[in-house]
Amino acid sequence: MDVIRPVFTEADLAQLPDDGKRYEILEGDLAVSPSPNRKHQRAVLRLTNFLQKQEDAGYGEVYPAPFDVVFDEYNVTEPDVLFIRTERLTIVTDANVQGAPDLVVEVLSPSTRTRDLGVKVHLYARFQVPEYWVVDPDELTLTIYRLAKAGYQVDGPFHGADQVHTPLFPATLLTVAHLFRD
Repeated sequence: MDVIRPVFTEADLAQLPDDGKRYEILEGDLAVSPSPNRKHQRAVLRLTNFLQKQEDAGYGEVYPAPFDVVFDEYNVTEPDVLFIRTERLTIVTDANVQGAPDLVVEVLSPSTRTRDLGVKVHLYARFQVPEYWVVDPDELTLTIYRLAKAGYQVDGPFHGADQVHTPLFPATLLTVAHLFRD
């Protein structure tokens, strides 16, 4: 007997309750995440502050979660933080982002680690997200996935006093330890 698997769409997502949980559609599957923990939220705050400075410098706009990214009808994610360069801001609507951001950041949690390091890496590469940053608040690391011809090239993990550079913000360095200080 064949098992029929329901396929969720962007339209289905719009019907779900606003109950504090994070809902995403990954390859037509509904993914639900509980509220994140303290370490996760502190890292998101630090990343958002860093990216806010890049926005203030005129590079583009930063959006922390919750803010959906619609890649297609069957793939809608809610990254922890995302950034879109100034020249591409036409993909931002009042409701969501329509297409690939220039930078997507996921902060690992026990409930999302497998998804963030698995299906999302492939999904973000397939939809041509130029940079995907994975922050691990348990290991105190930042790993950068940069889009290349055959998928993502992995740089890192970076930690402590390591400074990272991205072509998105050519005049700026990020010291990894700043993401984790209390």
